[in-house]
Amino acid sequence: MSPSTALPAQRRAPVSARASQRVRDILRVGREVFAELGYERATTTEIAQRLGVSEATVFTYFRGKRELCMRVIGDWYDEIIAATEAGLPRDRPVREQLEFMVHTHLRLFLIQGTGLCELVLSEGRKRNALMTRGEDPAFGQAFVELQRRYTAPLMELLARGQASGEVRQDIPLRLLRSLVFGPMEHMLWELIVAGRQLDVDQSARDLVALLWPALQAPDHELLALRRLRQDVQQALARS
Repeated sequence: MSPSTALPAQRRAPVSARASQRVRDILRVGREVFAELGYERATTTEIAQRLGVSEATVFTYFRGKRELCMRVIGDWYDEIIAATEAGLPRDRPVREQLEFMVHTHLRLFLIQGTGLCELVLSEGRKRNALMTRGEDPAFGQAFVELQRRYTAPLMELLARGQASGEVRQDIPLRLLRSLVFGPMEHMLWELIVAGRQLDVDQSARDLVALLWPALQAPDHELLALRRLRQDVQQALARS
């Protein structure tokens, strides 16, 4: 994040192990409360009561509910990004890496139930709407920056795919990103609103099978065959 669009700093940065643990506890319980109640119904009073501290203790480290919620979402995004980057099979074709990303996204969005998933999707839409109307610009922009940070691994993968000739280059990366995240968001909303069950493994495979023809470079298959022929010729020459 750039300094102009980053979230405001915490009211008091923890300077001791005890204070750091207190912040982690507030964030842990805050995640539970926001996931259960949503942003509007969640309160810092409820978070403090579950933690067994005064509300003033929460305000010692966070300016209010909104800042705490953004930190909860940001930390969750960081966990998903870390899991994605740690397991991404970078030595495999872009298509396989994409399927891993889609699978990881769906699995981690649902691993803690639909509450946190609903919070992130609903707050993302609200913040974007506020920013569009010119209301609450600082936090609206901060949420946009969180989304950019979250989608950065996919953008990097698509960029590598373009460089290797596997992904089409005639469409802007931001549109290719939306092409991937749009259907995933729709699938998650169906689960939240309609309670439709989601087989993560099968859904990831089906979604990539649907998207890949639109993402891959038109001559990718021909290039792949040429590379295969070159590999075979080189193997025969060494034998």
